[in-house]
Amino acid sequence: MSIRVRFIVIIGVLSLLASVALAYASYQFSVKNAMADAKTQGAIVFSMIDSSRMYFKKSQRPLVAELVEDDRFYPEIMSGFVMTRGVWEIFEKRFPGYVFKQATIDPLYPPNKADADEKNLIEFFGKNMELKDTEGILAKNGKKYYYFARPVVVEGPCLRCHGTPDDAPKDQVEIYGTEHGYDWSAGQVVSTSIVYVPLEKAMAAAQKSATALFAMGAAGIVLLMGVIWFFLSSGVVAPLARLQEKTTQISIGKELDEEIGIYSKDEIGDLAKAIDRLRISTAKLLKRCAGK
Repeated sequence: MSIRVRFIVIIGVLSLLASVALAYASYQFSVKNAMADAKTQGAIVFSMIDSSRMYFKKSQRPLVAELVEDDRFYPEIMSGFVMTRGVWEIFEKRFPGYVFKQATIDPLYPPNKADADEKNLIEFFGKNMELKDTEGILAKNGKKYYYFARPVVVEGPCLRCHGTPDDAPKDQVEIYGTEHGYDWSAGQVVSTSIVYVPLEKAMAAAQKSATALFAMGAAGIVLLMGVIWFFLSSGVVAPLARLQEKTTQISIGKELDEEIGIYSKDEIGDLAKAIDRLRISTAKLLKRCAGK
């Protein structure tokens, strides 16, 4: 393998490794930013939901309780869960992809039933009552989400609807039945409010950015290799080949009257001068020998 090829291979491999490292660093940086952005979005969305629920508990529910008979139950104005779900349905139309769920182990409303991951979160909150929230990454239906979750702890007013079916409003029993959503206890963690922020677009953007960076790096490597090849060929390989040819001719006593013809001010030029001096010395030596 020639020096030129070896040099190109070494430079190419090192440049390729540098491009891969740069693309990987770019991907990790983009993912990190995506996670931070998802965390912020999740906190904002959850604060909106939580604020709506707090307003309902402090202002709306007490007023409704005064105006509505004990046995009557209108979910849209008397249930914090239903109110939250209604708010979210409007929000979701404007910001598709986000998911909110009042994940409950045994809910009145069947779609709220917690899946395996959500049950683990509820159990986690039950064992760590001091925790106010938790967050992380979960995969659902083949998609990654950043989740932000808070526990739902049973309070006294909750037992009006979730104590026993006999104590629950008759309208509620007629709507939801008596099989699920009852026998809760005060202080028990029965549910978690959880917001899922989609990561698919952010991850795809990170991959696209890393791929584009690697492609640009690869194109730069090809261009660099072409430039290096050209300058090696014209500035190093060609002069060395000429010097090798001239040295061979001098060694057999030919072309002793012709100058080397390389005048570059570098190591190759110095080598050419040395060979030229060898040519002159050889020519003088041959003339002396011929004169004897």
